Amino acid sequence: MNLRSYGAVATAAVVLLAGCSAGADEAEERPSTTITNCGRPVDFPTPARRIFVNDSNLASMILAIGAEDQVAAVSGIGRDEEVLTEHYGEAVAGLNQVSDDYPSLETVVAARPDVMVAGWSYGYDETKRLTPDSLAGRDIAAYVLTESCRQDGTSARGIVEPWTALRDDLTNLGAITGQEERAAGVVADLDRRLAALASAPQPVEPPVVFVFDSGEKAVFTSGAFGAPQAIIESAGGVNAMADTSDSWTEVSWERLATSRPDAFVFVDYPGQSFEQKVAVLKANPATRDLPAVREGRFLNLPYAMWTSGPLNIDAAEQVRAALEGWELVPAS
Repeated sequence: MNLRSYGAVATAAVVLLAGCSAGADEAEERPSTTITNCGRPVDFPTPARRIFVNDSNLASMILAIGAEDQVAAVSGIGRDEEVLTEHYGEAVAGLNQVSDDYPSLETVVAARPDVMVAGWSYGYDETKRLTPDSLAGRDIAAYVLTESCRQDGTSARGIVEPWTALRDDLTNLGAITGQEERAAGVVADLDRRLAALASAPQPVEPPVVFVFDSGEKAVFTSGAFGAPQAIIESAGGVNAMADTSDSWTEVSWERLATSRPDAFVFVDYPGQSFEQKVAVLKANPATRDLPAVREGRFLNLPYAMWTSGPLNIDAAEQVRAALEGWELVPAS
């Protein structure tokens, strides 16, 4: 995989809206930019002045490009407030958190945003009537997380490899917020650190790593289009579910067992604790005798580091360090 390949990011020239009278609405005087998002052109007011952001990984993108002062409201970031603060400082405390959970359409509209930044299963939800189309009907432009873009004719998500998806989102959000230079800097830092990982000694046989998000009757994990795919590969390993054409999905315990993982990585967020995940793996007949379980090769990282966002590169560096510590890849 060419980790430095860039996805197509189409940004049209800024078009000034003319013919506004002195009493016209301010929005009519503002320029707009057309961005290709999930394969279709979408117009955004530029720069966006009131952004509603859902989920901690999307908030990390906005914080990384320095657009926090343009955020009207955020939701769903409480579980990752600590890791976000560690990376982005006091800007996190200044965000207007209007919901601990994913928001309703009414909550979004009440914040009076001009743009919403979310994704399918990252806030957008037909059952809640919170979709890009429902927002467009209320003059709110909707940006969709590229990792969550739906594949044609299916509910599966993901249309480009994960590092490309992240570069596209950072570049697009830089254009929407007017923070192009900061966004370019974040992408450049990502590529520099990826190059350093790529230059590290590689194992003859890459270790197989299983992403254990959570599991009881079945296991929630990540496939070829999820951020963990890129994280694990960049760290020198192989994602156990790399042949699954989806971003995040559910598989059986038997599928987990037959992948014979050399290590497990956990997504740390409320619902199932680290200790509970270890206990489940040790108790289930399909996994309790796996060497990775017997030898305790478990790495637990926050949700915001595993879901598509700028902290993915930090996750890749930590996975590499763990694999070296377990002597599954050469020391670097």
